[in-house]
Amino acid sequence: QVHLVESGGGLVQAGGSLRLSCAASGRTVSSYYMGWVRQNPGKEREFVACIGRSEAIYYANSVKGRLTISRDNAKNTVYLHMNSLKPEDTANYYCAVDRVRRLSSPWQTIDYWGQGTQVTVSS
Repeated sequence: QVHLVESGGGLVQAGGSLRLSCAASGRTVSSYYMGWVRQNPGKEREFVACIGRSEAIYYANSVKGRLTISRDNAKNTVYLHMNSLKPEDTANYYCAVDRVRRLSSPWQTIDYWGQGTQVTVSS
């Protein structure tokens, strides 16, 4: 069992920055796929970024160059550094972990989810 707790969300103006954190407990997650999925009400859930085995990193095309995922294995924590934020980045950001595959749909098959942290970007 893995418990995930996100933090760092908030309200920021367009062009601003935030850093999201996801702290895992219960298991060491350094060998798992771990990252971020976001969703706005009325929209489909959207993959954002993921870091997997051997530090392999994957990004959605919409966030490349603006959002950066990183992992601190000593803290069992993954971060999402968010720069040059846009209003379309507004969403609830969920931390997710899967033991064997990259984060993708069907979302119901993902092993673990956090409660989410809200990011709101105003213009």
